[in-house]
Amino acid sequence: MERPLKAMESEKLEKHWYVIHTYSGYENKVKANLEKKVHSMGMENEIFRVLVPMEDEVEMKDGKKKIAKKKVFPGYVLVEMIVTDRSWYVVRNTPGVTGFVGSGTKPIPLSQTEIKHILKSMGIEEIKPKVDIEVQQLVRITSGAFENWTATVTEINPDRGKLKVLVNMFGRETPVELDFSQVART
Repeated sequence: MERPLKAMESEKLEKHWYVIHTYSGYENKVKANLEKKVHSMGMENEIFRVLVPMEDEVEMKDGKKKIAKKKVFPGYVLVEMIVTDRSWYVVRNTPGVTGFVGSGTKPIPLSQTEIKHILKSMGIEEIKPKVDIEVQQLVRITSGAFENWTATVTEINPDRGKLKVLVNMFGRETPVELDFSQVART
């Protein structure tokens, strides 16, 4: 079986949320087993969080309202991790896991919009990154269409995790919106 890192050698190793498919009804057991494996193997720097998305469901029993937890995605578990050969192997070989959601052997991460929506519906707010960049400061763009370009910060929006910069392109200042993770101090 081919492993995912070969397909990802040119990409940076960053943490993202991935979806793993499990046997139906084994979601909580997979979560517990995976958390134990991560702790026992000292992989806290590669596999960060494991979630079984749940929501409250109101049921009427004997004329009384009863709130029960219901799985939002039965048969699936979310894992925040950095995909390496080792982390992929650990997750993939956890009892009850049938595989990653993705094409072939390469797991496909959830988009920021998707994970924010899921976490918000569960009542969990995504941790906002701290940024030690100020307006008018020069930064280097680390990813995207303007990778390795230098830009000047014009606006910082910590609630959205975004900032606006001016990139000097063909002698003109061009405004660009970037994520905090796409820039580094110069």
